[in-house]
Amino acid sequence: MKAAKDKLSDAIASREARVGIFGMGYVGLPLALTFAEAGFSATGFDIDASKVEALNAGQSYIEHIEDARVATQVSRGKLDATRDLDRLGEMDAILICVPTPLTRQREPDMHYVVETTEAIAARLRPGQLIVLESTTWPGTTQELLRPCLEATGLRAEEDFFLAYSPEREDPGNADFGTRKIPKVVGGVGPISGELAERLYGAVLTRMVRVSSAATAEATKLTENIFRAVNIALANELKVTYDRMGIDIWEVLDAAETKPFGFMRFNPGPGWGGHCIPLDPFYLSWKARESGVAPKFIELAGEVNLVMPGYVVGKLQNALNQKGQAINGARILLLGVAYKCNVDDCRESPAFEIWDRLERLGADVSFHDPHVTMLPVTRRRPRIAGQPSQDLTAEMLATADAVVLVTDHKAVDYQLVAKHARMIVDTRGVFREEAANVVRA
Repeated sequence: MKAAKDKLSDAIASREARVGIFGMGYVGLPLALTFAEAGFSATGFDIDASKVEALNAGQSYIEHIEDARVATQVSRGKLDATRDLDRLGEMDAILICVPTPLTRQREPDMHYVVETTEAIAARLRPGQLIVLESTTWPGTTQELLRPCLEATGLRAEEDFFLAYSPEREDPGNADFGTRKIPKVVGGVGPISGELAERLYGAVLTRMVRVSSAATAEATKLTENIFRAVNIALANELKVTYDRMGIDIWEVLDAAETKPFGFMRFNPGPGWGGHCIPLDPFYLSWKARESGVAPKFIELAGEVNLVMPGYVVGKLQNALNQKGQAINGARILLLGVAYKCNVDDCRESPAFEIWDRLERLGADVSFHDPHVTMLPVTRRRPRIAGQPSQDLTAEMLATADAVVLVTDHKAVDYQLVAKHARMIVDTRGVFREEAANVVRA
């Protein structure tokens, strides 16, 4: 045990440890680049051949990551990508950054994590460190990964090392890239925790060691459930104040002037991103197994889930007041990314709004300065490949309504205000009263 631990520790200290990152998406790619830039050899594993090909050609497929950053590390021989899972055996540390979605019944869908763990187990060798980064329920690393890996006959804390370290990426945040974000780590035992801390500590600014993998998993859920609950509160207040004729945005501006005891969260058309829409349901699912019903958390989830329907209802009512049916109406969605100024569409409320509009017979299109074409998604493959429309005066004038879903800075809102017949504003962009603006 000591020899395996010391060997890996020495390899980390000398930066000779080979680091494999499984999943080259919004989490895995920045992480691989961070290790490569710090002098480690980083190999990205992904089942998507187009991503592997792009990375090996020195090209980025994520908007906020420049091609030059990828190309530099590829040319230095510090970064490569592969679909060859047999190369997992070459790695000294393997970091798992794969999706953890929900099923249609809103229960954890762990098949990506399970398949990845099985692939690693088939090639597991003594001395390797395995770290799960994917968002999940407390206990996953200990209860799901450990038995699968130990089925090989190797033992955690003795032959190999196992830990959890939640990803904390914020795509498009110029102030906090991967290297600067404090990194939480927890092992299935003290040796695993120590080695994970050393590995990440070699490339990141600040480490936060916790007592166990389950504590680290719970930390991740807590961070995002905090946001989910407060977003739900802001959304509920928006609906309530709208009925009372009060502008939620003016209320928030005023409340924010209090120098203590208030933290601003803005309402919107629903929640998005890979974490916030999922984490409450991961915890509530696990909590029920322990005989606990987290009603407050589940209620927040319910509030956020109904917001796309609220937006569509506001649009439908506004069209009705003009004597127009939503059936056959031309609707332009302004923004499909889940938040402003990025190209990330994961779990975007735009897709739920799109579905609802189409079911009502509307003709839906979109403009997004950061998303040139709708990506393939697990639930909505039929709309994949649809292109972003040019935002022109003619396009705006021919649309029966524009639904502002994402408040990208790169949009010409003066053009929209001047030419759109109707604007359904879910983000508080159009603050002045106007005949063509409907707040939603």
